[in-house]
Amino acid sequence: MSLAVQGPVVGHGAFRYRVDTGWSKADPEKYPVNDCHEMVQAADGRLFLLTNHKQNNVLIYDVSGKLQGAWTLGFGGAHGLSLAGQHLWITDTGTGRVVKTTLDGEIVMELPAAAACGAYKPTELYSPTETAVGPNGDVYVADGYGSQYILRFDAGGRYIGKFGGKSTQPINKGKFMQAHGVAIDMRSGTPLVVCTARIRNEFVWFTLDGQHVKTVYLPGAYMSRPVIAGRHLYSGVCFGMYADDYRMWQNRGFVTILDERDQVVSNPGGTAPVYKDGRLQVMLQDQPVFKNCHDVCVDTRGDLYVCQWNSGRVYPYKLHREA
Repeated sequence: MSLAVQGPVVGHGAFRYRVDTGWSKADPEKYPVNDCHEMVQAADGRLFLLTNHKQNNVLIYDVSGKLQGAWTLGFGGAHGLSLAGQHLWITDTGTGRVVKTTLDGEIVMELPAAAACGAYKPTELYSPTETAVGPNGDVYVADGYGSQYILRFDAGGRYIGKFGGKSTQPINKGKFMQAHGVAIDMRSGTPLVVCTARIRNEFVWFTLDGQHVKTVYLPGAYMSRPVIAGRHLYSGVCFGMYADDYRMWQNRGFVTILDERDQVVSNPGGTAPVYKDGRLQVMLQDQPVFKNCHDVCVDTRGDLYVCQWNSGRVYPYKLHREA
């Protein structure tokens, strides 16, 4: 860690980090951002940041924050970014487009829209937020701002089926209130699809063919996508609560980290996780470091990069892991 980093230390237990708000060296005049939605690290160590600024959808960094390149698809709703081998999957919530690109930004595949492939009726809303690629190449698309299904396509882009769907009930296993994010979880040895039910403060796991396996409730945390790194699950908490007001509030974000037993072990920027009688208590923002955390990227060193939505057009903050 650079000795020049003088930010606060956040987190708990073995997952404590020093915050570097000035990590990005990009010139905001040349490379402006609106919302910094998501980030991934490629095998060569480069970090790919997705923004919804039409001038530069993707900014490419090294771990020191130096800009390595930029390109755009002209997407004003660029929202979801996933890495599969040497390719990126990008979702645009505004147009409903889901594309596969090279690391240089060349589109090599586009999935059909939900109505075009028979997944939805023409009147059903489709606004995809995220993708994940399974071990056999199947692509799972989370329709988080649309009709709340997870759509499944094969590696060639052929529609296979869907699961989930919208529910307004407090408890309805296998259905969603905002299926915001999706990832493949290999930690148990059996691949599972893990999805975010953000309005319910839940992560939900399914088999690859869409059978509900389990649900984990994180009271107080309106999470974005799940990110699996090593034996842990990381997520940016976009919205939070107040101690005396349990409604959803902006500018109350933090990061949450779960172990392989689905126990929260650290909340950088938030209160320490507390369990009473085996039940997790409400988690709140503790330090006002973040506003609205939209994603967490975990690099090969264990450092974190936090992307934020609606937070003053800030670039990602780097969290240097403390020894």
